[in-house]
Amino acid sequence: MNTHKTPEIDPHGPGQIVHAPSLDEEQVETPTASGSRFKAAIKDPMAIAGFAILLWWVIDAVVITRIYPIDPLEQSFQPLLAPSSENWFGTDELGRDVLARTLAGVNTSLPYAIALVFLAMIVGTVLGAIAGYFGKIIDEVIMRVADIVFAFPMIILAMVIAAALGPGLVNAAVAMLVAMWPSYARVTRSLVLSAARSEYVLAARLAGASSVRVLVRDILPNIVAPVLVLATLDIGTAVLLLSGLSFLGLGAVPPAPDWGLAVSSGVQYFSAWWIAVFPGLAIFSVVLAFNFIGDTLRDTLDPRTSEAVQDRAM
Repeated sequence: MNTHKTPEIDPHGPGQIVHAPSLDEEQVETPTASGSRFKAAIKDPMAIAGFAILLWWVIDAVVITRIYPIDPLEQSFQPLLAPSSENWFGTDELGRDVLARTLAGVNTSLPYAIALVFLAMIVGTVLGAIAGYFGKIIDEVIMRVADIVFAFPMIILAMVIAAALGPGLVNAAVAMLVAMWPSYARVTRSLVLSAARSEYVLAARLAGASSVRVLVRDILPNIVAPVLVLATLDIGTAVLLLSGLSFLGLGAVPPAPDWGLAVSSGVQYFSAWWIAVFPGLAIFSVVLAFNFIGDTLRDTLDPRTSEAVQDRAM
């Protein structure tokens, strides 16, 4: 395991090293110190709240949606019924139970969001690592393509691609994948540029290690933490944007129980506020959970802010 930390990167210029501390200049963190940071993170109120919300939706997806007695597609109630003891969240314009559709909506939102963020992380990390390590024409091509994608707002680019591919959650996820990978490529490239100048990487090169081996075994394990933090935060963003595409008719196709579709239906019936409010709160809770977890993970992995996590846990 490499004990040398990745050099600090100037946020105003990707890949520009501000200071690369050597082993003589810094105190190497012990496993005990690292373990204490993670123990504090587990006790952090933000992390507890985030994991509690996420656990609820996991239980909902695995258990509750399978045993809930009302089919989310069943039209067996009077339309536009307000919340009551029979229908806790009321019914929509077609007489479907809003609670059943809200509970089932996690199965169409969360798995797609996690899958597309994972694929975007893999694609972006691989391309960014190649660009940062090998440089020259490869770096120019990959980064210029990333700049072209960055030139468009993420939601606008996703809308254009989804409209070209047609409605459907898979097409919406592909559109989001195209829009999201450049952020991982840029972050990874900056980290690789800094790590490539580190002493342990230079030592591996002098020992005769191949470029692929240095990149995979020496550099990537030391830059994975910031990428994981970005991915955790992006899952909430992906849920929000997938719901936005469904809201615009470019994501899930009716009558699928999707949160974005539910909010879109509720917009047409302002007096029946429950149709949009409860699915909207579901979206809000998932985004909030991943933001809490991502923020805690970032603060825990960064030695400069880990003390704040320990203070919150006390």
